[in-house]
Amino acid sequence: MDVKTKILKAGAKIVLEKGFFDTGLAEVLAAAKIPKGSFYFYFKNKEDFGLHLIDYFAERLMASTSKIYRDESLPYIERIRSVYGRQAEAFSKGDYKGGCPIGNLAIEMGDRNDRFRTKLNQVLETMKKRLAGHLARAQELGQIKTRIDINQCANFIISSWEGALMQMKVQKSKSPHEIFDKMIFGQLLR
Repeated sequence: MDVKTKILKAGAKIVLEKGFFDTGLAEVLAAAKIPKGSFYFYFKNKEDFGLHLIDYFAERLMASTSKIYRDESLPYIERIRSVYGRQAEAFSKGDYKGGCPIGNLAIEMGDRNDRFRTKLNQVLETMKKRLAGHLARAQELGQIKTRIDINQCANFIISSWEGALMQMKVQKSKSPHEIFDKMIFGQLLR
């Protein structure tokens, strides 16, 4: 693993636990076991590190969901459902700590820093477009109704999921996921 990835990986773990604002660079450097000078070779400052961290989180989320979306043993709609089910299961196993790093950063930094807000919005828009593409495929295959506007539906699902994660975190319960699953896959996309 290269040094930049080592820094991002160590920082990602800390930021997911503590938040970006409360994460110190010295803490990241100690966790990555690298000298301060190495940090500044890859990042201009903490803000620049945070912007790269958004990309790091987005790439990890895309990689983990891509495996599920490629599972040809499942109908498209079940692939979509499985993405959220697996994320909920992982969140539960982690005692509801962390959650969606993009959602967490959006809540924490979206109104504090325009560069963060812009980059986080780009990631969320990419997530919505990707989900809309999978919904379109499910629609083409007759797995969801043609009357559903897939772009609005993708937006609604992403927003609902982020809200469900927030509630799972504060309730320390899978119940919000169960409601999300029932409403999205048992009602909306049925």
